[in-house]
Amino acid sequence: MVIGIIGGGASGMAAALAASEAKDAQVVLFERQARLGRKLRATGNGRCNLTNLHAGETGYHGEQSGFWKYALNRFSPEETINWFRRMGLYTVAEASGRVYPYSDQANSVADILRFALSRPNITVKLGFEAEKIRKTAGSFRVEAQEEAVDCDRVIVACGGLAGTALGGSMSGYKLLRALGHHSTKLRPNLVQLRSSWGALASLKGVRTNCEVSVFRDGSLFAGSRGELQFTEYGLSGPVIFEISRDVCQGGGEWTCRLDFLPDLDRQTLAEELLRRKKTDLPASDLFTGILHNRLGRVLTGEAGISQQGVIRDIPEEALTLATEKAKALEVTLTQPMGMDAAQVTAGGICTGEFNEETMESRLVPGLYACGEVLDVDGDCGGYNLQWAWSSGRLAGESAGRSKT
Repeated sequence: MVIGIIGGGASGMAAALAASEAKDAQVVLFERQARLGRKLRATGNGRCNLTNLHAGETGYHGEQSGFWKYALNRFSPEETINWFRRMGLYTVAEASGRVYPYSDQANSVADILRFALSRPNITVKLGFEAEKIRKTAGSFRVEAQEEAVDCDRVIVACGGLAGTALGGSMSGYKLLRALGHHSTKLRPNLVQLRSSWGALASLKGVRTNCEVSVFRDGSLFAGSRGELQFTEYGLSGPVIFEISRDVCQGGGEWTCRLDFLPDLDRQTLAEELLRRKKTDLPASDLFTGILHNRLGRVLTGEAGISQQGVIRDIPEEALTLATEKAKALEVTLTQPMGMDAAQVTAGGICTGEFNEETMESRLVPGLYACGEVLDVDGDCGGYNLQWAWSSGRLAGESAGRSKT
């Protein structure tokens, strides 16, 4: 039995390894790029947050609620860690539940998978861009521009549109739509947010702990706490990725409230700034020792405090305003960055058209799909890669035992 798998990313490699365990299975893994796992090698800023110990029944989104539960229960984060350990990858878990390779290098994850794929019954075809899946009598033909391969089963694991610079594309959606499947709206997720705040250029590259609250037309839309990073165009970092899903979608006025000192209450901060009023230090040093120097100078400016004076001469009402800026600075959000900057695609092929216990199409027997191409996306912190491993392994295992 020949099992064709289209896409050599995380879910595709997981599917290939699972399918290869089937008796008499011959697995052909098609990858349009020149290297397997290119996007995987860039995840987690090159560290590869490969799962999260808390991933399970929560932390996932899609129009069909709960579609992901069976796969996550069948192949849990603990089983994923053990699976990688059996392949030779050592991992370490942080207090947050995020799991990384012990080497702290994403290449270790991609290489371990590549080594594992070196099995006699797995053929990897690089530079093979599947343009069409033709359904024939009891089988399929996967067609590229100059080659076609006949398969008994086909698994579509092409990934999503996000991260176009690393290989994100519409190919998986197009292949499945051509076979009668439908898609929800595609949107960027785990993505930076643009802002019109004028001080961004001077803060580019600054990282700080922050509590973020996003409001739409004055009502709280989302919130999170963690590391914020400023860019020349807006806000980035894990705390932004965690709340970026659907922000600035559907119109309305979007604002972001930033608390740069979530562990310090207003009164304590106000008392500290008032204590500093006894000094002749430059006004630009008002937040020295409390916040990043560049951020501190920006906030004094936001409070209308001249950078040229001394702290002793700052009016108390200006100190009160500086306290407020540090605890509740509001900036306007304009739009999310595009799919090229996103880490994950929100939306995808409708999961109601697939069996959640096998990942097999309900419309085309013998056709399977897994990973990001489906309408499932997870929270920041290893949830999306866990979905890739779980759904990929379930699809590969199911295709290998299918009698369709």
